[in-house]
Formats: sequence, structure tokens, C-alpha cells
Amino acid sequence: MLSSMASLAQSVKETLSQGADSAQQAARKATLNAKEAQLADYTNDATKDRGMQSYFGVLQSDTDTNLKAGVRGPTLIEDIHAREKISHFDHERIPERVVHARGFGVHGEFKLHTPIPEVTTAKILNDTSLTTPTFVRFSTVVGSRGSADTVRDIRGFATRFYTTEGNWDIVGNNNPIFWIQESIKFPDIIHAAKPEPHNEIPQAQSAHDNLWDFVSLSPETMHQVLWHMSDRNIPRSYRMMQGFGIHSFICTNARGERSFVKFHWMPKLGVHSLVWDEALKLAGQDPDFHRRDLYDAIENGAYPEYEFGVQVVPESKEHDFDFDLLDSTKIIPEDIVPVKYIGTMVLNRNGMVILCE
Repeated sequence: MLSSMASLAQSVKETLSQGADSAQQAARKATLNAKEAQLADYTNDATKDRGMQSYFGVLQSDTDTNLKAGVRGPTLIEDIHAREKISHFDHERIPERVVHARGFGVHGEFKLHTPIPEVTTAKILNDTSLTTPTFVRFSTVVGSRGSADTVRDIRGFATRFYTTEGNWDIVGNNNPIFWIQESIKFPDIIHAAKPEPHNEIPQAQSAHDNLWDFVSLSPETMHQVLWHMSDRNIPRSYRMMQGFGIHSFICTNARGERSFVKFHWMPKLGVHSLVWDEALKLAGQDPDFHRRDLYDAIENGAYPEYEFGVQVVPESKEHDFDFDLLDSTKIIPEDIVPVKYIGTMVLNRNGMVILCE
């Protein structure tokens, strides 16, 4: 072992005068087997002049060899390039989401017209000169990626604002309330709404025995059931569908005063639904009806628009209600706290590569 180490040191030492490149090559040769050492003299570094970089712009001299603990040791977790490369490969085919697998996203922009400094210091809600890029993903909840668009289901309405102060997400639905009060029950309601385990039926339809069993044992779901079984959950178009942040969020103004805030999206085309017979026919004739409708509208310049509104309750009035403002199974009645519309979002650009965007 000692003689091997001495031989390696001597080999490296003898080549220092040949320049840095030669020294590195000799050091590599000393750790190779006879065949690899023979090939090393006739091997060029293909990455040397090509400037291969990591995702973060760091030059990479080798993208074929793992960083190891010794010549034959295990791969080290600090091999950032290897982890980055494998992670990218693992996500080239994104696994289907547990919920909201079926969806469609488009780009847009948000413009504030009424600042609310009494509520928040966020620039996006105070500076009317800003035009903020957005990305919106509409979706169904329980159906698989290949399911139909016009099923009876809650719709996701998730918005990302690319603000000057960072990305801001409002992950909402088309109903203003949710099924449950305790987040620990979320897996349970999703499992109940998914297809029956013994036959994988029905697809993307929540009105079946498992769901009825769940809601019968969870009284707080009744409010959502009434919304869910109405025509609202078979919308005519994503362009004609409301969106809600559902939860009460906390915003703080410059004086440190806090308010409870609920967020609303109101389509300028109005709120319209399908009737059940229309929904069934469209599911068979065009399973992509909603995404096709949105895509075609944007391609033809008929850009969907939504008014952005807030319901605001100062923290000092938190206990003026006979329910908890943090209870997502309840709405704040608009006749008590009106919605104040403060901005407009326009969806004006389709994506280029749906898988990536």
C-alpha cells in the first residue's frame, strides 16, 4: 500500500514541469488500469472548450464521472452536478399529481387600479404603475390526466404573480369554501372522492358511495356539498368561472396593523355553467373542451379578463362574527363585508411547451 502511494506521488512529481494540463492527465493515468491509461494519451476533453455549465452557470469539466470517496468508493452526496443531472432526468416525465392532475396553464398580466395601503405594504397592491406578469393554471381535482374536462368536479384556479418583491401564489378553487376544517383530513377526503378501490370507477366523478360515506361522517362538509352538486361545478368555460383564495390571509400595513383578507376573481364575461346533459355530451364529443376553449380564445385575441377583489376584516373586528374567520368551510357574507375590486388580470399568451410550463 505504501509503495503504491509512493509510486503515485513520484509519478505526479515527475510531470509537474510539463505544465498543468500534463500534470492533471498524469495524475489521472496513475489511478487508472492499464487499458484506461493507454487510452488516456489519445483522449481529448470534449468539454474543455465547450463551456458546459450547471443550471446555475458554474462551469463543469466533467459530466461523466461521479465524485467518489476514493477510487472505488461510493458516490458522495456533495456531488452537486450529479444530483442536478439525475434530478432533471427523473423529472423529464413528471408523475401524475395526486390531485389536480388534469389542468391547463396560460400566461397573463395583472394591473392594479385601486391601491390598498390601509391593508398591505405589498407593492403589487399599491403601485398602479406596475404591470405584473402572471401564470394561471386551471384544473379539475380528482380526475386523471386523461379524464374529461366537463365532469362535475371542483376546479382549481391557481395564480402566480411574478412581482418585483418575489413570486406570490394564490392557490384557489372555483368555490369560496372547502370540504374540511382540519388539514389532517385532506388525504381522507381525496381518497373518498377518488374512484372506488374495487373497480376504479367512476373516473373524475365524486358523487359515489365512498364520498357519501365520508360526508355523512363529517358534518362540516355540507356547505361544500351544496356548492359541489350545483351547476357551478360544471362550468361553461374557464373564461366564465370565478376563483377564490378560500382561506383568510393576514396582511399588514405600514403602521403594523393587521387585517384578515379573502381574495376573489370575477370573470368579466360573467359566471356561466353547463347543464348536465350538455356536460355529458361534451365529455364524449370533446374531452378537451375547456382547454381547447381557452387556448382558442387566446389565439384569436379574445383574451379572458378577471377582476381581482378583496374582502377585508380588520383584526380588531375578528370576533364580530359568529364563526371563525380561519374556518375554510365558511364564507364571509358579502352583504356584511362587500368585495372591493382593485385590479384586473388579462390572460393573453398560451404556453410554448405545456410539459415545462
